[in-house]
Amino acid sequence: MNKNSMFPLFLVLLLAIVGVIGTIFPSYLKGYDTRLKTFSSYEELKDFVNASLQARYPQYPYWSVLQPRSAQLFTEGSLGSSDVPEYSTTNVQVEGVDEADIIKTDGTYIYIIPDNSIKILKAYPPDEAEVLSKIELNGTLKGLFINNDRLAVFEELSPHDMYRYFSTPLGFPYMTRTFIRVYDMADRRNPTLARNVSLDGGYFNSRMIGDYVYAIINEQVYVESQSGDVSLPRIYYDDQIKTLPATQIYYSNVSDRFDTYVNIVAINMLNDLEEHTHKAYLIGWASTMYVSQDNIYITYTSCSSEAQETSIHRIRIENAEIEYEATGEVPGFVLNQFSMDEHNGYFRIATTTGEVWARGEAASKNHVYILDMNLNIVGRIEDLAPGEKIYSARFMGDRGYLVTFKKIDPLFVIDLGNPSDPEVLGQLKITGYSDYLHPYDETHMIGIGKETVEAEEGDFAWYQGVKISLFDVSDVTTPVEMAKYEIGDRGTDSPILSDHKAFLFDKSRNLLVIPVTVAEIDPTKYPGGNPPPYTYGEFVWDGAYVFNISLEGLEFRGGITHLEDDTQLLKSGYYFHSQYSVKRSLYIDDMLYTISNAKIKMNSLIDLSEINEINLTD
Repeated sequence: MNKNSMFPLFLVLLLAIVGVIGTIFPSYLKGYDTRLKTFSSYEELKDFVNASLQARYPQYPYWSVLQPRSAQLFTEGSLGSSDVPEYSTTNVQVEGVDEADIIKTDGTYIYIIPDNSIKILKAYPPDEAEVLSKIELNGTLKGLFINNDRLAVFEELSPHDMYRYFSTPLGFPYMTRTFIRVYDMADRRNPTLARNVSLDGGYFNSRMIGDYVYAIINEQVYVESQSGDVSLPRIYYDDQIKTLPATQIYYSNVSDRFDTYVNIVAINMLNDLEEHTHKAYLIGWASTMYVSQDNIYITYTSCSSEAQETSIHRIRIENAEIEYEATGEVPGFVLNQFSMDEHNGYFRIATTTGEVWARGEAASKNHVYILDMNLNIVGRIEDLAPGEKIYSARFMGDRGYLVTFKKIDPLFVIDLGNPSDPEVLGQLKITGYSDYLHPYDETHMIGIGKETVEAEEGDFAWYQGVKISLFDVSDVTTPVEMAKYEIGDRGTDSPILSDHKAFLFDKSRNLLVIPVTVAEIDPTKYPGGNPPPYTYGEFVWDGAYVFNISLEGLEFRGGITHLEDDTQLLKSGYYFHSQYSVKRSLYIDDMLYTISNAKIKMNSLIDLSEINEINLTD
């Protein structure tokens, strides 16, 4: 027998061996297939979940759950103007893709969540401002959308709330429930509930594109301790309960968590007759999400002793259609939604691997990956800033911007124009870091973060007050910090550092507004007037700082506070807590509105003089 005739026989034997191994170890081979699949039956789902949980928790044959308890669905029991002035909207990542927030405006009214209720206010003109109505709810309110005369609110009821308010059978206990309520606001003094859809699980995130709201719910999979029966995703509406069959559930056996459904539901806010769409994916707890006009990207990061990997799932959306399209994987973990972006048919993602405190191969490194629409990696930049981690990222067209930090803040400018060959064009090293990057224009960036002082001993830096930076990136090889403004000392903080929706910027008005809590150090209390860099300041002020911002630089115009006296500066250790703490700001026409849980203040944008205020605690 010659070599040519032996090869087909060898191939046949190899395929036979692979087939035997696949029969004995099917889950082992499946680990190489990253595409999502659907179950052929409920029994396959049940076996898959139980085998997965037993592998993760060998000492426990099943998750132990009690018998179901009873509960039932419950429901809640013209002011308008066609002449709407110019007004600001929620600061979002992608134009045309709205993000839920605790406050919304349509230019005439303000809709706000100051606690576990929604208050609807006539806001403009300011001399007519008043609270028109209030919607009382029982759970934790997560955010709002406003669309013409429709208001959508996301409410999460904890297991404790479920036991309090429900009394007929509802399935597995210990289940959080998320409600999507749509109210008809044609009469703002008397809003009425138009739609009430709920799902088992906790609210993760949402978006609104056009008339459609897309909500993402993380739902724990429960297994009955005696039978091994597995809970299925359900949706509740119009006094109906619809269970999604196992054959319509997508799953991934690459993730190391098989006990979480990620539910996606699409609802038409304006058309009550159009039925909602509900899809479920057994892919592990959704940790970050990016949404373009056409796709939802959901990521899940798994960590082992060998590596950190982030799975990415692309789900196409178009009106009420929700369709799974592709799955991919990149090394490392993702900081937040701004570490991801879609542009010209490619998906870009920035990740960090390792730990900043580690040495050698375990030390942190930072990477940028470019994937096609099938989520295959087509380009990469790896091992940026060893020993540091990503603090902020922003993608703008063919450019990417990364801020990494440990002692010094490098701002990296990255060319992504050739997806298969991205490259670092330049970097800027300055003290401090930026937690949030925002485009000023095509060649300038705004950074919000902290100033820092390098530690004399040790490979780290002490953070200080809040720093606003204006970067010039017109010369991509040599980015420049062209202006900066520092607020307070160590202990000073701003909601923007962790929540971009607190950021108000309007280039045409040269307007920048920053909610901030200011801490200051009294140098006379320290020898030589030089406090150590690790010294925290005392809280002295809380409110909103208003700036003029232009390519000429940053000019502080003044501050607006809701505090009436120092007794409202409630302190707890190094943190500040007060219902008078400003959380958001917006403008309508030439009026600036600042919002806390206690009140809304209206100040002139011309000279910041106070015009009116509304008490929200009544």
